[in-house]
Amino acid sequence: MRGTVRAAALAAACAVVAACGTSPIPITPSGEVATAPVARVAVAPPAGASTSAVAPSERLDPSSFPAGAVYVCSSGTGVQRKVTAIAFDEKAGAMCRRHPEMGPCQYERDLCRKSGGRVYAPDGAEITLATEAEYDRKVMRVRFKAN
Repeated sequence: MRGTVRAAALAAACAVVAACGTSPIPITPSGEVATAPVARVAVAPPAGASTSAVAPSERLDPSSFPAGAVYVCSSGTGVQRKVTAIAFDEKAGAMCRRHPEMGPCQYERDLCRKSGGRVYAPDGAEITLATEAEYDRKVMRVRFKAN
């Protein structure tokens, strides 16, 4: 009896730990890209690109970004590296280019980070948490944290 309870508790703990891990950023199905308000499209790394991890101070080559992409999410290292372009519909894309501090833009950047990725702007510069803090300061957004 005691062994069964332990096994059940261990299985439950494993399930909780697995649920808390990072999951890949969801890709928009190809049939829905044209009508989706936010399209996340997998991008092949540019030919001759390094398969190593991108250094924090390094910029990605913006010429490798697909047209219309507002952000690029890069996750993984070496051959496991995945690059995903994040594009919005016309109105939301214009808003995110002009006001990156807005909620929908921030949501997509946070989703990329939660999947273990790093976010890059169309100019190739990484959008770090320090950049996010500057966005929050710009709109005087206050975040309350519980103990």
